[in-house]
Amino acid sequence: MIGFIHQNQKSITFFAGFLLIMAPAVAIMGYSGLRPFILIAATFIAGLPIAIKAFQTLRMKVFGIETLVTIAVLGALLIGEYTESAVVAFLFLFGDYLEVRTLEKTRSSLKSLADMAPQEATILRGGSRVTVPVEEVAAGDRVMIRTGGKVPVDGRIVTGQALLNEAAITGESIPASKKAGDRVFGGTVIDTGYIEIIAEKVGDDTTFAKIIELVEEAQESKTKTEKFLNKFAGIYTPGIAGLSVLVYALTRDFHLAITFLVIACPGALIIGAPVSSVAGIGNGAKNGVLVKGGEAMERFAEVDTLVFDKTGTLTKGKPEVTDIKVFRSYQKEDLLRLAAQAETASEHHLGRAIVQEAKSRGLAPKQGPKDIDVIKGSGLTAAVEGRRLTIGNRKLMHANKIAIPPEAETYAAEREKAGNTVIFAAVDGKLAGFFSIADPIREEAAAALAQMRRNGINSIIMLTGDNRYTAERVATRLGLDAFHAELLPEDKAAFVKRLKQQGHVVAMAGDGVNDAPAIAAADIGVAMGEGGTDISMETADVVLMNDKLMQFSHAYSLSKATIRNIKQNTFFAVGTVAALLLGVLMGSVHLASGMFIHEASVLLVILNAMRLIGFDRKRMRREKEGKLVCVQE
Repeated sequence: MIGFIHQNQKSITFFAGFLLIMAPAVAIMGYSGLRPFILIAATFIAGLPIAIKAFQTLRMKVFGIETLVTIAVLGALLIGEYTESAVVAFLFLFGDYLEVRTLEKTRSSLKSLADMAPQEATILRGGSRVTVPVEEVAAGDRVMIRTGGKVPVDGRIVTGQALLNEAAITGESIPASKKAGDRVFGGTVIDTGYIEIIAEKVGDDTTFAKIIELVEEAQESKTKTEKFLNKFAGIYTPGIAGLSVLVYALTRDFHLAITFLVIACPGALIIGAPVSSVAGIGNGAKNGVLVKGGEAMERFAEVDTLVFDKTGTLTKGKPEVTDIKVFRSYQKEDLLRLAAQAETASEHHLGRAIVQEAKSRGLAPKQGPKDIDVIKGSGLTAAVEGRRLTIGNRKLMHANKIAIPPEAETYAAEREKAGNTVIFAAVDGKLAGFFSIADPIREEAAAALAQMRRNGINSIIMLTGDNRYTAERVATRLGLDAFHAELLPEDKAAFVKRLKQQGHVVAMAGDGVNDAPAIAAADIGVAMGEGGTDISMETADVVLMNDKLMQFSHAYSLSKATIRNIKQNTFFAVGTVAALLLGVLMGSVHLASGMFIHEASVLLVILNAMRLIGFDRKRMRREKEGKLVCVQE
């Protein structure tokens, strides 16, 4: 019975509404004797789902809103107010239907993601191409995707080139150009081209699967306001029942007591916060911003201080080698080859730049390093071709007692003042040279930070493991309030904790393993998803799937708009109930009219929450149109 009612709630609601319309129609047609029976039937059909829910909540020792409505409907039947009983039951059921439909609509972004999940994959096995269910693809398989095909797993392109629609992952509508060596995500679609990839993450480990899981979990998470309202409803509902008994005891007016009971139902109050929260999270998911729940949304809206990592967050995270300086008898190509082999073990952007430079010069590493020791925030040591390489910053050189000659220090300082990061390389305990690497600032960084200041951010600070000169250059160009350079991961986390102790509400944005401790320490952790590592995505409260700081700005504005929307709904719901109760006691509001106003307030709260689905749509459309013009030009 319960399953049948749940599956057919729409039909039940509209059939009860049809009977409600038929009742006055048959009276007008001269069959007024049928009117009470039709109204009783409408009451029974609309009231049964409500009564079943009331029974279920009472079994869990919860006195819910459905219990109030059931008592009110039964009371109206007892006193012969069949019109009121039918109207009350129908309006409450219709309001519940609207709430369910609205929640479904706000979750449409998740459904559209799930619908895009590929079902099959074409892979190379035993020297021939075979099509298999996507669940059977294993890491290491070679997967082929043609124009119009969906990428079934995460991986890297080994051959081919294509334009990919990555809207399901990043929220970006402009197709991205991908070539050999680039990373692709499951759930994205090839607009034009052909690629072959090596599967790296399959099944539930793909970025696409994690996005769906994160959004599902987020939309089930509650804000502090929602949790408070749920507790409040548990006290408020039996309290209203007691007050209605008191009203009857004082007035001996059963009709007035029943009216008081129905009108006081806090329907709009209970649904206002969750509908707003789900709508806000849905908007974020649709635009490539994953906010992990209502509580994270609420905390994000309170943030007054932003802390950024530099590399890959404020900068593009795709640095290039601008100079190679060698000492002693080393040749540039020899040092580059050795360093690239060692850096294949690193996930850091600077290490990738060295590997990429070697590949561009035809010195691609042919074998990996051995005996690797990665020192977070400093560099690494590894055995390569029978030699011990130490590659990293000055701290790593000093920690390993590797001397930096004065002329090398002077040259390195000059490169750093010019905006480069210097990576020192030592072979067998002696300095062999260093690499100058530059990482350009993101084009949208200045505009995004300015927008966040306008929206209420008081202070923006940069923390980096890079040298002071490079950090100062980035901070000056972006107009940051402060910067701190040459920090280890634990230094970043400690700095964030100090800010919190000083009373600031802190958001920390980063993308690497070395940022994870600071992201975890912040009130709100923000991870750059596309280029970020799994650990930073899992640790963060907010994930920006397109690596765009404008997404960060959108997420911050969205959080404020969502919490503002929740407060509007709460204020309106409380105000409506208070006004209606006063009207009931004064005799100016009756059962049917009061219930109509009550359900209208529920509808208004829902419509207000639905505005969040299209939040900031015009600005984002302008940005996308601007990008499209640039692409076309």
